[in-house]
Amino acid sequence: MNHNKKQEAVTTVVDKLRVLYNLQLIDSRMDEIRKFRINIPMEIKSLEEELDKMKKKLEYFYKNIFFIKENINKQNKNIKSSDILISKYEKQKYHTKNHKELYSLDKEIDYQKLEIQLAKKKIKELNIKIHKEKEILKEKEDILEKKEEHIFHKKKELNNILIENEKEEQILLEKSLYFSKKVDNDLLKTYKKIRNGVKNGIAIAPVQRGAPLGSYLAITPQKYSELIQRNKLLIDEHSGRILIDAELAEEEKKKFFVFCYKKKL
Repeated sequence: MNHNKKQEAVTTVVDKLRVLYNLQLIDSRMDEIRKFRINIPMEIKSLEEELDKMKKKLEYFYKNIFFIKENINKQNKNIKSSDILISKYEKQKYHTKNHKELYSLDKEIDYQKLEIQLAKKKIKELNIKIHKEKEILKEKEDILEKKEEHIFHKKKELNNILIENEKEEQILLEKSLYFSKKVDNDLLKTYKKIRNGVKNGIAIAPVQRGAPLGSYLAITPQKYSELIQRNKLLIDEHSGRILIDAELAEEEKKKFFVFCYKKKL
């Protein structure tokens, strides 16, 4: 008789642990989904800010190229002005008999020719400069284009994950309701109270290498012995979490993932 009662008590505790750990797996996964949903706007904002910085850097090259072109136009105008003056002085020479005036006109013509040479030299230098600037600009535009494409696909990918997560969350909520009905209200309240009281939301902690998951403080050998016997629900005195042995936790974890994949398929 006593043996039967003991066996019944063990089964009850194991069943409770199974149910509680499934609730924990569901809630942890939903925490991940919700955290992901919260972080998406920040991730997209970060990507867009990075894109804006790249565009602003390109503005520098656009402006620089514009100013170089303006300078080239200015030099070309100077050449035209010098050509006009040379033509004017040449005509004046035909109507001038005074040697002093001829000398002065020749000096002006030579000066304008030097101005043309200087302007042409500057144009050559500016064309080399603008060519280099355009090469750098082209590289940066290619990088920007790739970045824009990456962000476009990243947003699409994140949106697809959101849609999938919404479907998964609905499944998890249904499963959570299913498991919640399998435990009594007092135990469910205890589970929720513990979960709300810890930072990572882990209320049911598997014991690995003598310590609850996420804790550096090992449980006593006596408590570990009680834990693997699965005769009663045990609370970790340091963290306040309900303890589950690693073997049982892994068993339920495998079932949980099989269930999730089947639902997704």
